[in-house]
Amino acid sequence: MATDKVLLEVLNNRFTGIVEEMGYIIHRASFTVFVKETWDFDSALVTTGGEIFCYPRNIGVTNMLGMHMDDAIRCIPHYEPGDVIVTNDPHRTRGMCTHLPDIMMFRPLFAGGRLLAFAWCFIHSSDVGGLVPGSISPTAFDKFQEGLSIPPTKLFKAGVLNQELLDLILANCRIPEQNWGDMKALVAALSVCERRMDDVLARYGEEAIRSAIPALLEYGERRARQIFAAVPDGAYEFWDYIEGDLFARYHVRVKVRVEVQGSDVHLDFTGTDPQLRAALNITSYGKPNQWLVLGIVNYLRTTDRSLPLNRGILRPVRVTVPPGSLLNPLPFVATGVRHAAGYRVSDAVLGALSQAVPGQIPAAGAGQVAIVLLSHLDPETGQYRVNVLQPMQGGCGGRPTRDGIDGVNFSAGSLRNVPTESIELEAPVFVRRYMLADDVAPGRHRGGAGVVFDFQVNAPNTIITARGMERFHVRPWGRKGGAPGGLGQTVVNPGTRGERASGKIDVLKLEPGETVRIVSPGGGGYGDPFERDPELVRGDVANGFVTPEEAAERYGVVLRDGAVDAGETRRRRERRASAAAEFDFGAERDAYERRLPPAVQDAVAAELLGHPGSYRHFLKEQVYAALEANGPADLDPVALRERVRAILKSIQLGAAAERGAREDARGPAPAP
Repeated sequence: MATDKVLLEVLNNRFTGIVEEMGYIIHRASFTVFVKETWDFDSALVTTGGEIFCYPRNIGVTNMLGMHMDDAIRCIPHYEPGDVIVTNDPHRTRGMCTHLPDIMMFRPLFAGGRLLAFAWCFIHSSDVGGLVPGSISPTAFDKFQEGLSIPPTKLFKAGVLNQELLDLILANCRIPEQNWGDMKALVAALSVCERRMDDVLARYGEEAIRSAIPALLEYGERRARQIFAAVPDGAYEFWDYIEGDLFARYHVRVKVRVEVQGSDVHLDFTGTDPQLRAALNITSYGKPNQWLVLGIVNYLRTTDRSLPLNRGILRPVRVTVPPGSLLNPLPFVATGVRHAAGYRVSDAVLGALSQAVPGQIPAAGAGQVAIVLLSHLDPETGQYRVNVLQPMQGGCGGRPTRDGIDGVNFSAGSLRNVPTESIELEAPVFVRRYMLADDVAPGRHRGGAGVVFDFQVNAPNTIITARGMERFHVRPWGRKGGAPGGLGQTVVNPGTRGERASGKIDVLKLEPGETVRIVSPGGGGYGDPFERDPELVRGDVANGFVTPEEAAERYGVVLRDGAVDAGETRRRRERRASAAAEFDFGAERDAYERRLPPAVQDAVAAELLGHPGSYRHFLKEQVYAALEANGPADLDPVALRERVRAILKSIQLGAAAERGAREDARGPAPAP
């Protein structure tokens, strides 16, 4: 039965109302700060084959549209009314879940005694056990350090609670009461969804609904193809870096080749660095995982704001992701900080796509969300209390037509900040300062400002974790002559004799009275700063983003008594030759790539594909160190590949020699 276009639009809006009502229920009924204040949750309607066919526009994190549930659905051999399945396992769901704190639930929906669809929702739990309070440490090196793993299992079977499973889950986390409160909010949302879908079925009939579901996905695909068809055909390459300072000697490269042919898009991540013995891996199983397509989804939604939100819009997109790489690792790697890699993937994809549509995509934003979390022991019960203090975003990149947004990163803009009153009510802290940073990247449209967050702890046994800190060493790139953005920083006890720069936080133990200052990165600028409207520069001076001296130096704008000196500004700007580099990556990245040119990184990445995935990161670090010691930059591609092979062979020979030495030390084997 073909679905009438008017009816299709009506049903799409009815479905949207249902999934958004689910979101509001989760928001209102949840217990933890990270759900009820920061809004780290989501909801959707999903086909029996695992594709999202309706997704909320206005509530939740809104970055899960690329998720595919097919493998998780197949984990359950039989569904019946009243079932609720719970899971958080990235490996058994083959990438539906992407790290253990995302507790997901889904419920089968029936019509006429037959399976019709699934209702799905999730919350980010503030603790699921594991190595540290909050469960996530950037330096965790396997998933077993990250908490309890729940394969897809029925939490409710035909409406009856599986109490033994629930007890097992709650016994393995630090905040069982809060976690069960959040989980009950998910169950409530799923129950309401079932009732609302029954109402829609009663109103429009089973046949109409069954026909509308695939029709909505086909409609989304057609609309997306119209957008992709307007992008010039071609292949566009880009790469960016995740910083390796907490776990490695070298940065981790994310490389992508975006190939556009007609209305088809191919994201080829060949050349991306190997999987890590750290928590930044993205478990995709080679699918167009939600983190791999985040940049594409954002581009589509921005280009056409009336676009239907369903997974049909991603049907034109395919991906190539080498197994054993950061973005398609072998099982059981740590994935807790996968969002840090995901934002860098988005930056790289948009950097490539911006070469095809240069007037549509901003400069790089902060590219991070550092979830600052505080835990302490309750003085009366001795139990843990775990609270998210802030999701520390940074500024957006300058846009082709206007400035970057201050304090918000495009890729994670759906996450809300936590009000200071809530922080001080829930946790033993005093917030000294929460404001915009006073430095922004110059451009015709300046970069968005980062955020400064100062807080004092007031209890003993306090631990701070802050997963996802990035852009401390490699700046967000500027575009079309705009300057790169600012770097992040962390300082303990600023302005005192005990002041110390702590760098990125993994686990930070503090005494009562100690203060932490966290500054998030600012976005890059867009366009030549000497083309910025002088009145906007005057406003920047008034707002404290630049001094009058910096206005003259960076923008060529001369101020006299707080007003623009138009004549002197014109003369100063005319004396300077225009400089409009396509990308400005900053001095730090330029210096890194002089040490390890991109051609060297390409050669190493290609050779590592012939080695076991779990060894590649170790081998990469060894090869880079050897190449740096011998200066590879002047080698032609053939000679470079030969040198890389020789280094890899010597590493293998060294390992074999070490094994031989151990065997010699043990003496000859006993006679049979």
